[in-house]
Amino acid sequence: MEDQVIIITGAAMGLGYAAAEVLASKGAKLALVDYNEEALKEAEEKLSSAYQTEILTVKADVSNENDVKNYVDATVEKFGKIDGLYNNAGIEGKQAGMTEYDLEVFKKVIDINLMGVYYGLRYVIPVMQKQKFGRIVNVASVGGIRGVLNQTPYVASKHAVSGMTKNAALEFGKDGILTNAIAPGAILTPMVAEAFKQVNPDDPKAAEAQYASRNPTRALGDPKDVGNLVTFLLSKENGYVSGQTIAIDGGESNMYGNAE
Repeated sequence: MEDQVIIITGAAMGLGYAAAEVLASKGAKLALVDYNEEALKEAEEKLSSAYQTEILTVKADVSNENDVKNYVDATVEKFGKIDGLYNNAGIEGKQAGMTEYDLEVFKKVIDINLMGVYYGLRYVIPVMQKQKFGRIVNVASVGGIRGVLNQTPYVASKHAVSGMTKNAALEFGKDGILTNAIAPGAILTPMVAEAFKQVNPDDPKAAEAQYASRNPTRALGDPKDVGNLVTFLLSKENGYVSGQTIAIDGGESNMYGNAE
């Protein structure tokens, strides 16, 4: 990844930061994007102290089109190109039944998880077309390939991301742009930990253990595993994988019902 310029949204923590670590270790130049300015600064400091690479940080709300245009313009201004986009920023929303779901929260989930990804594609792809090269990884979820109880807007948004990924691959493959999505399962990130708190506020660790017990591996995933997959998909080593939604969930999405 030497001298490759990669934008990462939701870069300050979780799966965004995990990918940033792997990419930085391989020499990529990074544009780190996040709405949390303090966490973004901490991420930059940790990466800068551990790896010798150029880093740009941009505070942005990915659901705001002007903010997205700004992070794309800022990356091109600093680095002169964009080789890869890791369209990672997203939220879970809250746990609630379909007919009782808070509509404002529903709209917020769609704005961030779906429109945020779309805006990224809308403004990064023209840059990549001029270069005749680009690699894009959108974050779907196992919730983008199957249902998840009490998470209707999250599941809807992630299925939509998977669909947009297929269309981007069809439209822009001729321009040297390969677009894929990843579908992480229960990777132990702060967002997933918060979900376990909602499931069992009194004992979130028990909820975590119960969920892990249903996985074929009997474990939750490590964010670095996701970072390694993302790095391959964003690299020149990926020459022909496009239009795919790749599950990284220990095999759990292959299970039927509650089979063990």
